[in-house]
Order: sequence, then C-alpha cells, then structure tokens
Amino acid sequence: MPDRGKLTFIIGGGRSGKSPHAETLVTASPAPWAYIATAQAYDDEMHERIAMHRSRRGEGWSTIDAPLDLADALEALPDDQPVLVDCLTLWLTNHMLADRDVEAECRRLADVLSRPRGPWFVVSNEVGQGIVPDNALARRFRDDAGRLNQQAAAVADTVLLMVAGLPLKVK
Repeated sequence: MPDRGKLTFIIGGGRSGKSPHAETLVTASPAPWAYIATAQAYDDEMHERIAMHRSRRGEGWSTIDAPLDLADALEALPDDQPVLVDCLTLWLTNHMLADRDVEAECRRLADVLSRPRGPWFVVSNEVGQGIVPDNALARRFRDDAGRLNQQAAAVADTVLLMVAGLPLKVK
C-alpha cells in the first residue's frame, strides 16, 4: 500500500499505459479515491476519450473536474485522500489557451505537489522526445511542459516512466 503523504509522478508518451497504471496504483490504497480530471471536451473525440477513462473507474471513485484550478482542488482534498491527477499536460494546455500566467500557475502547482497529504499520483505526457515543433505555439507548449514535468519530478518521491505499458522506476 502506498505511503501517506507521498507523491508518485507517472510520465510517458501517448498510449504508454500511464493512466491505467496510475489507476492500479491508486486502488492499492483503501477507497474512497479521488480522480481529478483536467480534460475539457471540445469535440466528439475528446468526449469519447473522457468516457473511456470514466468507464474504467467503478465504485469508490469520485471525480473532481479541475481544468484550471488544479492546485485549489488538491488543497481542498481531505488528509489521507488517495488521488489521481490526470493529466498535467492537459492542465497546461488549458492555461495556455486561457492566456493565463503559465509560469506562475506552474510554480503554484509545484508548491502544492511538494506537500502531498495523502498518496497522490500525478500523470503527465512526455512531449520532449520528438522532433522540434514547426511553430512557435507548439514549441512553447513543449518547453513549458518540459519545465512543468521537471518541477513535478523534482518534488516527487517516486517517478515512473511508462514505456509500452511497462513502468520503469526513474526515481
């Protein structure tokens, strides 16, 4: 069973198995479990993705939608609450699209993540292993995501890199 007050950061590429593995880790703790969702459904395909994620979660889960206010959602959790945050890169996208101060929001989130009050599991996408994007917005996203991932990894007790459904312990 995961320790109380520990942050596990799960990172990997698209369809690497991050979310299902994180769900398995969270459910090793006694229910109830919180799922903090950062996705926003702007089209049918994203509605389907969200529905697929929800279908994997059964009784014992509560869902908190926090597309922008992730730090507040984490701070509002009761002590010892097992939580899965899915995912940081969608949260970052929401802030970029809302023209928020991304640097300040990331610093605030990293501060909250540095003080987990229960077994917290945070999922993010590794976006820096591909080619350099061809436009300024995509390059900014890649750079901001890389910095955010580094901040989360720095404060995490455990970092797992998911590759082809397999967790590799990095920290």
